[in-house]
Amino acid sequence: MKTEMLDAVESKCLKDNIPRFDIGDVVDVHCRIQEGDKTRTQIFTGTVISRKGRGINETFTVRRIVNNEGIERIFPLHSPNVLDIKPIRSGKTRRAKLYYLRQRTGKAVKLAQRHSEHTVSK
Repeated sequence: MKTEMLDAVESKCLKDNIPRFDIGDVVDVHCRIQEGDKTRTQIFTGTVISRKGRGINETFTVRRIVNNEGIERIFPLHSPNVLDIKPIRSGKTRRAKLYYLRQRTGKAVKLAQRHSEHTVSK
């Protein structure tokens, strides 16, 4: 009873235009940045290493390497600050969480590409 009521309230806030992306995919995440009274859009490109949660609480973690330093950001999937998610390349994985990529550097971070119907090429 309680979860049915919560699901009914949460369903109003859920986004309905979320593209399909999986663990191991390289994605562009367009997020809104508020600086004082100005807003701008910043693109964070990286590999999706985890997804967790359900409903309004669903999040995904994106990892990238900048100046030999690993950077991870956790994005709420249904946040109004996440404007768009664009899958760029699909990666072949055998695990649900790719935390082992944290210990890898250089070319070892790259995943084999999976050829499927939802891969988008530039």
